[in-house]
Amino acid sequence: MFRHLAGAVMALAVVTAVPAGATPALVPAADREVAFTADGTTAYGTLHVPEHRAGQRLRAALLLPGSGPTDRDGNQASGSAPDTLAQLADTLDKDGIATLRFDKYGTGRTGLGAYQSHPEDLDYPAFVRQARAAYEALRDQPETDPHALLVVGHSEGAMTALLLGGTVRPRPAGLALLQPQAIRFLDLVALQLKAQIAEATRQGQFTPEQQRTVDAAIDAAVTSLRARRPVDTTDLPTPVARLFEAFQGPNARFVESDDAVYPPDTAAALRPGTKVLLTCGTNDVQVPCDTTNALKTALRHAHAGGPGRVVLPGVDHLMHDTDHPSTLAPPVRDALHRFARS
Repeated sequence: MFRHLAGAVMALAVVTAVPAGATPALVPAADREVAFTADGTTAYGTLHVPEHRAGQRLRAALLLPGSGPTDRDGNQASGSAPDTLAQLADTLDKDGIATLRFDKYGTGRTGLGAYQSHPEDLDYPAFVRQARAAYEALRDQPETDPHALLVVGHSEGAMTALLLGGTVRPRPAGLALLQPQAIRFLDLVALQLKAQIAEATRQGQFTPEQQRTVDAAIDAAVTSLRARRPVDTTDLPTPVARLFEAFQGPNARFVESDDAVYPPDTAAALRPGTKVLLTCGTNDVQVPCDTTNALKTALRHAHAGGPGRVVLPGVDHLMHDTDHPSTLAPPVRDALHRFARS
């Protein structure tokens, strides 16, 4: 009914035409709160709209955070406050790109929502569905061009971006996969842990024989988790044992469902020609560049467009370098500008 009434009102309205040759007024940059629903939970986020001409439809990017309870700005209640997503929004604003970033489950105004009484049911696909609902909310904003949407994800958020890229409608025009989780979750965890044990051995905290024992115990723990068996923590250092214990119990469903995704396989669903930026930092100990090799190859086989993989000298996982410890490093900003202008 309301649609027909709206049509009648439009038919009767007196329209004030913009004089021929007149330039539409500039609308200043602004933020506004956006809400959308996924699986019965209302999620809240910030839509940033750059300065633009009245009536102009803008390119727009959905921003997705990394793992853990990370809010719309890219921060965690534990005290980690790099403002990653807020800084990405500011960088993309310079290229006239609107952005939506939101409080994912367990953070900010969104909280756990429908999962409050049973958080053990919150698996990785639930976060993907939430991100898909956010993409649709961005698509439907009056300032955005639904045929010029981008998805920009950091770390685990980059894996989510890759999954969205092959499933949402309309398909994104481009994906920015920043320091992505590019191999299976537990393989990445094992790689990170073994690197830490190797460093501890170099510092004399373990003998080479102890290092081999711990490495074997890490591999056995991964095998047990994938087989849904209890992990034997006998040969694991206490902090590593606690980590694997945390992967069981209430977190088991999320860990299993996240580990089930092999990102290079998801690239096959991308629309040929989709522009993709894939970054890795030479100082990133969490996602070393060589972990992105298979994804780089898969993107080429999927006929994705450029810029492709960009190696960021001196950049760490939070996209900082030694001269920029709390802001996006210049190579990151340059790569994003190149992606935005391609």
